[in-house]
Amino acid sequence: MKKDHIYTLLNRISYPEDLRKLDIDQLPEVCKELRQKIIDEVSCNPGHFAASLGVVELTAALHYVFRTPYDRIVWDVGHQAYGHKIVTGRAEEFSTNRKLGGIRPFPSPEESEYDTFTCGHASNSISVALGMAVAAQKNKEPNRHVIAVIGDGSMSGGLAFEGLNNVSSTPNNLLIILNDNNMSIDHSVGGMKEYLVNLTTSNRYNRMRFKASRALHRIGVLNDSRRKSLIRFGNSLKSMVAQQQNIFEGMNIRYFGPTNGHDVIKLVRVLNDIKDMKGPKILHLHTIKGKGFEPAEKEATVWHAPGKFDPDTGERLVSDTEGMPPRYQDVFGETLLELALKNDKIVGVTPAMPTGCSMNILMEKLPDRAFDVGIAEGHAVTFSGGMAKEGLIPFCNIYSSFMQRAYDNIIHDVAIQKLNVVLCLDRAGLVGEDGPTHHGVFDLAYLRPVPNLTIASPMDEKELRNLMYTAQLPDMGPFVIRYPRGRGINAQWRTTPERIEPGTGRKLKEGKELALISIGPIGHLAEEAINRIEQEQPEITIAHYDLRFVKPLDENLLHEIGRNFTKVITLEDGILQGGMGSAVLEFMSDNSYSPWLFRMGLPDKFIEHGSIKELYSIYGIDTEGIYRQIQEQIKH
Repeated sequence: MKKDHIYTLLNRISYPEDLRKLDIDQLPEVCKELRQKIIDEVSCNPGHFAASLGVVELTAALHYVFRTPYDRIVWDVGHQAYGHKIVTGRAEEFSTNRKLGGIRPFPSPEESEYDTFTCGHASNSISVALGMAVAAQKNKEPNRHVIAVIGDGSMSGGLAFEGLNNVSSTPNNLLIILNDNNMSIDHSVGGMKEYLVNLTTSNRYNRMRFKASRALHRIGVLNDSRRKSLIRFGNSLKSMVAQQQNIFEGMNIRYFGPTNGHDVIKLVRVLNDIKDMKGPKILHLHTIKGKGFEPAEKEATVWHAPGKFDPDTGERLVSDTEGMPPRYQDVFGETLLELALKNDKIVGVTPAMPTGCSMNILMEKLPDRAFDVGIAEGHAVTFSGGMAKEGLIPFCNIYSSFMQRAYDNIIHDVAIQKLNVVLCLDRAGLVGEDGPTHHGVFDLAYLRPVPNLTIASPMDEKELRNLMYTAQLPDMGPFVIRYPRGRGINAQWRTTPERIEPGTGRKLKEGKELALISIGPIGHLAEEAINRIEQEQPEITIAHYDLRFVKPLDENLLHEIGRNFTKVITLEDGILQGGMGSAVLEFMSDNSYSPWLFRMGLPDKFIEHGSIKELYSIYGIDTEGIYRQIQEQIKH
């Protein structure tokens, strides 16, 4: 239950200018209250939790030192930004976070001028901030500071390194803050993680170097043309003395740290010291994900997005799931392990989401056959392609919205060579409160044009098992399986998996007046709507087909529909443009069928956040909406 805490200082802060009126000695108390505010609100209105607790001090220090919103703070992975939202005019609205019509789950410039850029996907902050820093120079705004806050595992993403490479060669005064909490959602992995853990430097050395550079500037010895050469020489000496090469300074990016990211007064002093330095610089902070809430500090993965909980005891208020159908992700995880135990060619690949996609089940039993590659979706696909080329069968599990980042890798590194990679798209369709950056609504449309792909969506858990079994059989080539967030319908789902012939759908029900073609679990809502209509109007019968594969299409099934029906509805949990309905329309046109065809799905817009039930209702693809549309088409 949410507590009525008294926020003595926080209640005086509506915007960062109010924060900047406080004495620096008051900032620790502000941070304490800000952390408590996040705990109180998220305990009863679930959202991303531990990441925001870890950057409370950094949030306060940034807005205290810099003149936001004129100075630009670019957040990476927006689930760090709850404290930022609270101190930038949204404290009273924060209770509506992630709710339909409430404030957005991640920073968005459409919501606030303090939200400088969209940041639902990881690793884009350095590239974005560099663009802003260059624009400030071109726009004759040399006093505008630009800060990129990257962390929570995002530094493992390839885009972050592309940005760093450009930062090192483009004139700019960018400040990069590395929030190093050794986590993404699960623990960070890879060489960069180990490097950051071991990286050290002397604060005394950096202070001395800064003072010396200012003195050399004053007497004319150090100018901009000589600066890079002197930096390289200084970095070489430092590396020789420390017997350690600093990757950032090796790229001519000044490095400061690592320092304690939870000492807000020290952070303010450090930021004031370095903010006006010329050239790119990086401040490395060590933070604790979940800081200030003991259960979250101990189990940061669990508390990344914990649902409702008791803010006093830390007890998670988990509903009783006994006897309920399983989550699709758990069916995937359990089935993958079953298949892997029987087929030693199977391996699993995930980009930093083993618990999120339930590949941790395989990791625990067969750790040498599961790979967490960090936040690196493109690499995950290409890595899978390399293994497939040598005879392994990778199940590469990436959330649908994140698979967008690996589009070229799918085409170039998997599809062209017809490699037997199984691309499992979790969280396909509408995902609810995470909003437009996370809805997996584009996959059918963006994958359908790619040659050599098989693209399927199971209607239930048993079908998911059957498709996974089919995908690992010899000579299947690239095989895409999309399935939604949440639970299925079958509590008894552990049947022996069977092969499904690619490109075959199913006739679920005979009918005369109209044919409804669905793909995926949304077909169950169609069943409910059809049953309701036929109970109310026994003289009407509706045929229902589960297309199952959007590529290749079941041409026999579609020929049957084209010959026998003058009215057809297609139904999908995805964008209408280029989706399953478009595929059916193309088939009908190419084969000279001309039914009255109505497509149901999502419009040409980015869908807002809200519960899945609310969003289905808004866009008319819930049972009631399907019922109304069938009735309308029957009358047409």
